[in-house]
Amino acid sequence: MLLKQKRICVTGGRGFLGSHIITTFKCHGYAHLFCADVDEYDLRLPVDIKRMYHDIKPDIVIHCAARVGGIGANRKYPGEFFYDNLIMGVNVMEYARRSGVEKFVAIGTICSYPKHTPVPFREENLWNGYPEETNAPYGLAKKMLLVQSHAYRQQYGFDSIYLMPVNLYGPGDKFDPETSHVIPALIKKCLDAIEYGQHEIVVWGTGSASREFLYVEDCAEAVVLATERYNGSSPINIGTGLEITIRDLVQLIMSLTGYTGTITWDTSKPDGQPRRMLDTSKAEKAFGFKAQTDFKIGLEKTISWYREHRTERIG
Repeated sequence: MLLKQKRICVTGGRGFLGSHIITTFKCHGYAHLFCADVDEYDLRLPVDIKRMYHDIKPDIVIHCAARVGGIGANRKYPGEFFYDNLIMGVNVMEYARRSGVEKFVAIGTICSYPKHTPVPFREENLWNGYPEETNAPYGLAKKMLLVQSHAYRQQYGFDSIYLMPVNLYGPGDKFDPETSHVIPALIKKCLDAIEYGQHEIVVWGTGSASREFLYVEDCAEAVVLATERYNGSSPINIGTGLEITIRDLVQLIMSLTGYTGTITWDTSKPDGQPRRMLDTSKAEKAFGFKAQTDFKIGLEKTISWYREHRTERIG
């Protein structure tokens, strides 16, 4: 009950994951929730970070503000993805320490794993190589939060934890072709093709790569449970422990959207990391998290949400 009275600040709280984290905290009975979003605070600027801590006076910070995107965006803006994520993370955690924040929850990424990590990905393999090239700048920038977390715990006794969600999807995702990840991109392509009478859609790569996907509401639940129950220094995978090839994912989304046209694979474009699937046993052991949403049901909910909001989305 004492924890539920703490002042909790979610950076990026109006974003895809952040908005679901705030909703989930509310469902768990938390009373003092605050959103720090880009329209009020540019977290690349120390002056805005200082103002955020002065205004909100948080006891707990959930840092999920990030510059994110799919393979195309990562290839187009590697410098921005590196700088924006690195500078935000370093300064938001540093000023949290200076401001007397009691607990810092850093949201990392599985893009930090080496390109050829053995499947399933285990946390102890995190430092055994360089990340997949197309998202290495982003993955390494976010990985520095883990280094900072360890260093601050050692020198200052600062309580920070580091969570690594797998690829997220769900209602509220980004469907802008410039920045979207694979699931919203495929949903949009299929529904656009149906709406405009197109009989072909183009998909990047060969379809042979695999990915693991986590419904965003499940991820938000994991963040809340970790905030309540986990105080360790080790990074923790957040996922389902299940993988699907991109080729099979395309067929599933075609079926669920009703698209019956053809698929053309643009093999001049990269597949990205060959495989992604996590060992999620530590999350279950450390704070009792196990994903609950069936993948097909999650996709149906995502497609339904996007159908209702298509007029509001880009394109």
